[in-house]
Amino acid sequence: MPNQLTETTALHTTVESSAGELAALVAAPEAEPNAPVILLVPGYTGSKEDFAPLLDPLVEAGFMAIAIDQPGQHESPGPDDEAAYQPAALGPVIHSIISPLALDHQVILLGHSFGGLSARAAVLRGAPVSGLVLLCSGPAAFTSGNRFDALTAGQPVLREHGKRALYDRSQHAAGADPDDPAPLARFYRRRFLASNESGLLGMGKALLTEPDLTDDLARALELRGAPAAVIAGESDDAWPLAQQRAMAGRLGTELLLVPDGAHSPAVEAPANLLAILVPLMRSWLA
Repeated sequence: MPNQLTETTALHTTVESSAGELAALVAAPEAEPNAPVILLVPGYTGSKEDFAPLLDPLVEAGFMAIAIDQPGQHESPGPDDEAAYQPAALGPVIHSIISPLALDHQVILLGHSFGGLSARAAVLRGAPVSGLVLLCSGPAAFTSGNRFDALTAGQPVLREHGKRALYDRSQHAAGADPDDPAPLARFYRRRFLASNESGLLGMGKALLTEPDLTDDLARALELRGAPAAVIAGESDDAWPLAQQRAMAGRLGTELLLVPDGAHSPAVEAPANLLAILVPLMRSWLA
């Protein structure tokens, strides 16, 4: 089964940003120095490894794939300042990665879940993208549902008792062993505990407070002449599919559903996601 530990030929490296060096997985076609780039931005509590099953197939399709840890995520350092993890603060960081790439490459920006809010903020800051993909992301903060409930219950625990306590409680609540020795479980634990606590708080707050900036995004994309796509797993349980479909309509497109995917189709159904994503990006760059 594909997962975050899927083997890839990608180089484990760093990329420069306005926030300093950020951890990255970079996979590039050897014979195409100016290949189009897809920059992959992960969601809340996520990391670059969430895109591992996509990286080699994207290279085979002719793209350079760059997956990053946002500031404070997994292997990327970040400040102990919750405000630094709001989308409005992270957008300029993503912009700073894209700008030098865009001198020699067409750049498509993909943001997953919370990463979609960061990606949106980058476009609103004028990031020179050739297209934007919002994957399992939404127009604004959560207002109900499992994710809303988990955040509203978890933020006080995180603030009062720390990230290890929150991780342990969430695993026990799910009927799992927080010290499960299985490799994937160990990775999840290590990743969560490596995350900056202020980052977890700041991003979590954003998921409960972020305003709807869809109309601003539509105008920014129109000014750039850049297309947008909204993609979700057919069983996505974060932002309601109806909300994602309405957001897509306001961006001049339609919601594309990944068969057999839920909130993380890059690991749940990577082949089905790629079957949508690769032809779409090729049509944008033709």
